[in-house]
Amino acid sequence: MDAEQVRERVIELETEHRDLDAAIALLAAAPTADALQLQRLKKRKLQLKDHIIRLKMQLVPDIPA
Repeated sequence: MDAEQVRERVIELETEHRDLDAAIALLAAAPTADALQLQRLKKRKLQLKDHIIRLKMQLVPDIPA
């Protein structure tokens, strides 16, 4: 993957992360919220965040010690 593809993928994942955040907020506000579904969404959101961080680290050049 070249740098441009990584940047595009980061944007896609950040969008999905924001969408999940909104979905979690709506589900948590519902009086009959499904706790298992809420837990799964939160786990997916954390996985996305980790993936975004890994991709962003690919964009940063190595700094010699």
